[in-house]
Parts: sequence; structure tokens; C-alpha cells
Amino acid sequence: MLWCAPACVWAAPAMGLPAVATPAAVTQALAAQRLPAAAASFAVMDAESGRIVLSHNPDNARSPASTIKVITTFAALDMLGPAYTWHTRALSRGAPVDGVVEDLILQGGGDPYMTLERWWSFVHALRAAGIKAIHGDIVIDAGAFALPPEDPGEFDGRPNRSYNVVPDALMVNFQSIEFRVAADAAARRVDIIAIPAPANLVIDNHVRFVAGRCRGGAGRVDLKVDSPRWDRVTFSGALSAQCAGRSFARVLLHPATYAFGTFVQLWREAGGAFTGKLRIEAAPADARVLLSFDSLSLGEIIRLTNKYSSNLMARHLLLTLGAERLGYPATLEKGAAAIAAWSRERGLDLQGVDMDNGSGLSRITHISVLQMAQVLRAAYRSPYAPEFLASLPLAGIDGTLRSHMRTSPAGMVRLKTGHLDGVSGVAGYVTANSGKTYVLASLINDRRADNGAGDAVHAALVAWMLENL
Repeated sequence: MLWCAPACVWAAPAMGLPAVATPAAVTQALAAQRLPAAAASFAVMDAESGRIVLSHNPDNARSPASTIKVITTFAALDMLGPAYTWHTRALSRGAPVDGVVEDLILQGGGDPYMTLERWWSFVHALRAAGIKAIHGDIVIDAGAFALPPEDPGEFDGRPNRSYNVVPDALMVNFQSIEFRVAADAAARRVDIIAIPAPANLVIDNHVRFVAGRCRGGAGRVDLKVDSPRWDRVTFSGALSAQCAGRSFARVLLHPATYAFGTFVQLWREAGGAFTGKLRIEAAPADARVLLSFDSLSLGEIIRLTNKYSSNLMARHLLLTLGAERLGYPATLEKGAAAIAAWSRERGLDLQGVDMDNGSGLSRITHISVLQMAQVLRAAYRSPYAPEFLASLPLAGIDGTLRSHMRTSPAGMVRLKTGHLDGVSGVAGYVTANSGKTYVLASLINDRRADNGAGDAVHAALVAWMLENL
């Protein structure tokens, strides 16, 4: 490795090639966005040979935001394989009698993508197995994860936002509820529809119906979470029939109460009987399995994680890695240790990288662009490269890059994006017009970086790579 002062730009002179100066377009983009050169780091690497073509502050540790997900997802793919699945189970103490069980135990296995549609399928699979009534209670067992108490609002004061959801071994539908609010002119009332509508969620509707035009106070609706258990919401304000409907998405209840409430809702809709209550405890050793429900494959999971930058799914991956390598229950410490051991075995330099929760929603995670580029090159040369590359957003086409770099040739730019307050980054691959593929890792840490200033610099780098490499 060629070492240099923090602000210098260098390229390895391998194969007799001269060092490449920072492209003028990149320098101009930094200046136009009023970003100091010292705030930026980038590395462009030949994906086949590993030769550094261009770099700037390559060894500086930077906050990566969600670009760190490329480490988490490739590690998961490399260690577990694309066909790996999680299992959610329904159990009971004894055999069903005429389709009736006493307590029904719902045991989470850490499935990162148990959406409402898949939870519906779980319920109907249980009914199809012949279970028609639960005479006792519903028991939730989420002991596969052992996590300390966490304040979901600690990061930015918005605990009910989906990106702040805390992992749970029985996480259903990202703990999210969508509310649709619309004025009914014929009935002269305002209706609120919750999707899903957990049996244990209370909705207080105080929105007034207003006749006439949609203006001023006639179009304002507010939502307030009124309980520390997040099981009661109050809507207030006023809405005219001439106003378009309003939509709110919030994280509500808690993982166990959400799983319970939505299960009861769907169970009753499917014709199942239940009059008991919720209990949270471990499944007894003699419980028998009534249903084992598989998740999507890991290959599908990492695609969803990277395309849409799901913090929760990345966190589940890190926890799963720790549990698979060091035993259940899963912990953050085991997850970090698993990735550290994997990187050593793979010959990857992740020394000094604190993965924290593996999602990038963190202020303590730091990595250099050179470290990130080395992992991306390993992914490119992996037997699972097709699955990994397919998980990254395509510029101008899908995921978090759908509305960015639209002039790039279709399919030539695959980059994971990352944004936090003061952080902007991209990490992935650019196939130049020459047909050769290069790794790109670019991170900017500056108070102006996340409001679009950083994106302009990343775009200038990509444009230069397409035309000049």
C-alpha cells in the first residue's frame, strides 16, 4: 500500500500506469457544493486485479451510513449461502383434539421479512393444518434474540418511524400500521381505516367533517400516539370531502403485542376461535410443532435489504450471523464477533471497524473507503457475485437510486447509497463504457453532505468513470 498525507490523491502505479490526478469534474463538484476536500474520501479499484486506479483520503475512517450494509449483506451471503432460511413456528403442549389446542405458542426464528401478507399465509397454513380453535392463551416466544432494552427514539427522536424499528425474533410487518383517512360526503363523517387492524389497537377518531372547499384548517389531520404501550392513537383536526385522503404510516404497539394483535385479527377473519390473552414466555421443551413456516431465501432477503436500505433487515442479518456462528440466543456482540472472524478468514482488513448494529443507523460505525473497496472486490470475485450484485440499486432504475444518475447507461451503475445527517455515501460497482468493471467507494462526512451536496460529488465520480476508464 502506498501511504500519503490525508489530503493527497494517489493511484497505485501497477503495470506501469501513472498515478491519476483527481478529475477536474470531481474537484469542481466539491467546490460547487462548498465541500472541503478533507471531508471527502473515495477509492476506485479494478474489480479483477485489485489495482487502485484513483483515490482520495483512502485510509481515513468515515461514518458510512447505510453503505455499511454491503459488508453485512455480503458477509451473510458468504457465510450462510443464498438458500439459507429462517423458520417461524407454531407449537402446542399437547396434540390437538378435534382441531382444538389449549395454548398456542408462536415462536420467532428471526425472519427479517414477515410481512402482513406472509403473516396471513402463516395463519391460513395453521388453519389448513386442521387447527380451528385456541381454548387457552397465545404465547409469544421471541427468545432467539437476546437484546438489551433499546430506545427506538434515541437516534433522532422519532420512535414511531419505520427506520427506527428495533429487532425482534418475532417481528411482524416491521411493526408498521398504515392509516388511511378520508371524508365521506354522503355520511358527513371522516373515516379512518387501519391496515392491518390489530385486535388490541384503539383508534380515537376526533377528526371533524367539514363542508366546502379544502383549504386552511379544513385539510389538516394530526395523529398522536397516546399510550406508552403505543396501543392507542388519537386523530384530530378537520377534513373536507373536497380534500384528497390522508395517509399515515407509524410503528405501533411492541413486537410481541403487534404479533399477538395481528395474529388474532387474521385468525378470526380466517374463521378461527380465540378468547384468551397474551403471554410472553419460552416454549416448553416438550412442545410439539404444529407448523414450521419458512422465510424467503437469504438471496431474496439481501436484495430487499440493499435495494430499499432496510435497517431492520440488516440488523436481523447481523444477529443471525452471530447466532449461527456462536450459538443462540443472538446478540449484537456475537454478530460483531462473527463478522470480525469471517473477515480474518477471508483475508479482509476490517481492523478498527465497529459494525455496531450492521445497518449504518449509527454514529459509532466508521470505515475507510479502502477497507470497503476491498470487501466489494471480494464480493465481485465470489461464487455468489450474481446474487450480491443483483441486490444493489441500479442507477436511474430501482431502489434508492431510482431517481438518481438517470443519464447513466442502463445497468452499468450498481451502488448502495447511504445518508445520515452530515453523511453521504455510495458503494458498489461501475461498468465503464470500455466494458470493464470497477469498484467505487465514496464517503463524505460534512454538515452539508446529506442535503444533496454529497450526491453531486458521487455523480461526478461515476460520470468520470463511465467515460474515462
